[in-house]
Formats: sequence, C-alpha cells, structure tokens
Amino acid sequence: MPKLGDVAQKVRSKNAGPFWLTVDIFCGDKNAYKCVVEGFSTLQVARIFRAEPQLIKRFDIPDLNVVKFSLPRPKTQGASADRDIHGASWAALLTEAEIGTTETRSKK
Repeated sequence: MPKLGDVAQKVRSKNAGPFWLTVDIFCGDKNAYKCVVEGFSTLQVARIFRAEPQLIKRFDIPDLNVVKFSLPRPKTQGASADRDIHGASWAALLTEAEIGTTETRSKK
C-alpha cells in the first residue's frame, strides 16, 4: 500500500491556537485527493496521534484538493511538557501512514 507521503504533494501541521493542532494534506490533483479521501480515515489519524476519534474534526475540501484534520493538542502550547511549541512536527507522523487498507476505509 502507498504511504500518505507518497500520494500527497505536501503534509503540513501547525498550531490552531494554544489547545488545538491542524494538519493539512495537500493532494495536488483530483486523483490524489480521491485516494486520500477514500483511503485515509479519521480513525487512523486518531490512532496515530493517540487521540479520541470523536474529538477530531475532519474537513474534506474538494475545490482545493485538501483534507484537513484538527485535533486537541496533548499538551497546551508552551507548557513545560510541550515538545513542539509550533505544532510543526506532527505532520511527519502522518506521512509514513499507509493509505488504502481495509482499516483506513472502515471509518471516514
């Protein structure tokens, strides 16, 4: 199965305030977008980030060929236990995830 980093043009993460992170998956074209929308689930994102699936917000944006996930930060931005104050390293965890498996298609 292909990895998200092989299909997507770019995967980026950033802060969405001190309590939330946002991950943007830029697909580049309609075929890559369709592959990501159909083969990469919110449940898989929850497992990768060890987050509660019901707290993750997913936005499929076909006009831009972008899939976006927003989720609560595990530690408040700037807290002494926060290891990524800008939220930029979270994207790397998704790029290695396989897409198109039965598990990824189980729940959007």
